[in-house]
Amino acid sequence: MKRILILHGPNLNLLGRREPEVYGSITLEDLNHLIEQEANRLSLEIKIYQSNYEGELLDILHGHQNWADGMIVNPGALTHSSYALYDAIKGSGKPTVEVHLTHLFQREEFRTRSVTAPACVGLITGLGPQGYLLALRFLAGHS
Repeated sequence: MKRILILHGPNLNLLGRREPEVYGSITLEDLNHLIEQEANRLSLEIKIYQSNYEGELLDILHGHQNWADGMIVNPGALTHSSYALYDAIKGSGKPTVEVHLTHLFQREEFRTRSVTAPACVGLITGLGPQGYLLALRFLAGHS
């Protein structure tokens, strides 16, 4: 059974309350439930974490390098600034898919650049919660 680590970055704990016109009405709990259902369907073992702290996300990633076969990461605002997260993803050697609920390239100019995406095998942006499910499907079939 493949094992997938899922990391939600800063402010994703506010889903459903923060700018619902941008991020939708789904809560993080609802999103995690959808992810868990799809993981079960695909026979994947998953661990899901959310943190508003860059260092904590790095510690979680480092602590699961030997456990995970792949990763899904939504770095939130760290997408645009965290070279430390880039280094951790790249250094893990694990296939990682970066996922964003909103379409980064239709947002503010500062959000159009991801410093973390080049460390990933793929980037899914703008497909809402379905992006996470697509990432799971990809990683389930990735060798």
